[in-house]
Amino acid sequence: MSETLAVPRVRTGWLSGTAYAGMFGFGIVMALLGAILPLVSGRLHFDLAHAGNLFLAMNGAMLATTVAIGPLLDRFGMKVALVVAPLFVAVAMVLVAGVHTFGGLVVAVVLLGAGGGALNQATNTLIADLHEDPKRKSAALNLLGVFFGFGALFIPFTIGSLLSALGLANILYVGAAVSLVPVVSVWLTFPAPRQGQGVPIGDVLRFARQPLVVVFALLLFCESGNEFLLGGYVTTFLTRNLGASVAAASYLLAAYWGALMVGRIVLSGVLLHASGGNLILASALGVAVSVALLLFAPALPVGAMAIVLLGFSIAAIFPTTLGIAGAQYPTHSGTVFGILIGVALSGGMTLPWVAGQLAARRGVGAGLLLAMVSALIIAGLELTSARMTRRQN
Repeated sequence: MSETLAVPRVRTGWLSGTAYAGMFGFGIVMALLGAILPLVSGRLHFDLAHAGNLFLAMNGAMLATTVAIGPLLDRFGMKVALVVAPLFVAVAMVLVAGVHTFGGLVVAVVLLGAGGGALNQATNTLIADLHEDPKRKSAALNLLGVFFGFGALFIPFTIGSLLSALGLANILYVGAAVSLVPVVSVWLTFPAPRQGQGVPIGDVLRFARQPLVVVFALLLFCESGNEFLLGGYVTTFLTRNLGASVAAASYLLAAYWGALMVGRIVLSGVLLHASGGNLILASALGVAVSVALLLFAPALPVGAMAIVLLGFSIAAIFPTTLGIAGAQYPTHSGTVFGILIGVALSGGMTLPWVAGQLAARRGVGAGLLLAMVSALIIAGLELTSARMTRRQN
């Protein structure tokens, strides 16, 4: 049987708004380093090897925070995380604005990763806890993901349009101020902690060993890996294999993220009336078909169509899986989400690296082929999780 609980009376509209603002901030975190790297590397005079170390430091801090914070959310609730995490992000952005040494930049990105990991975990857990019905839970998590897209676009678009007028430091100060919006939640009443007595480490390990949690974790490992892989290598494939200009490839990458955001808006409504499991299965197959269409595209227009279809297809997999998992483990949602998102981040670090090795040896298409294989694995894991969920319920 899945766990059940009574959701306390809280102002869900205000709390949802807080989660949206927090997820917007997480989007800023995920896009910031890539957006500012050309400017900061020129100012501090470091090479690509050092740039790679920055991404490793940020992602490592994000992964460690994600795994550690889950039981704390179940013990203390979401308010503290949604007040403290934005402060980490804002301080990190202020530090980046004035940093003069590479070591100082490392400190800033570690703070950025820690704050971002906490925001991602706390916002997803809060939205899941605010909705008792499994379909509404998955729909709400898809809608939450839209604000990640807005946040991820905020800094790059601001730099592109206002850099000469404002300068990088002022843009970062604006981003820091925007990231502090969730702090107003200190005045709100949050749902009571699910496990006020605390979550023993033995319970965390018990959940981590549960077969259904393992299947969800593997699914999200593949899904997160695909999101990072496709977002990182699509433009290279378009320029090298389909003859797109750098500008055209950039616009198509923006179309990919735009299609993903539209997909989450549309599918959040679909999920109120459809099975989340069926949507994950259809989405995974859609990703596989889209990647195949891209790989065999005879010309750029067909490739462009594949990119848009790909963004729409991949949109619902991650948040819908979290919604299903949250419905199965509502009394330990923070702990379980910590396990799942932590494993997902590991996939986001691992699969793009593997794809890079394949691309270096066999071409960019071989790297993208990994995404198609991962999508088919996701489809198989969804069928497995559906059978296990039916038995558990």
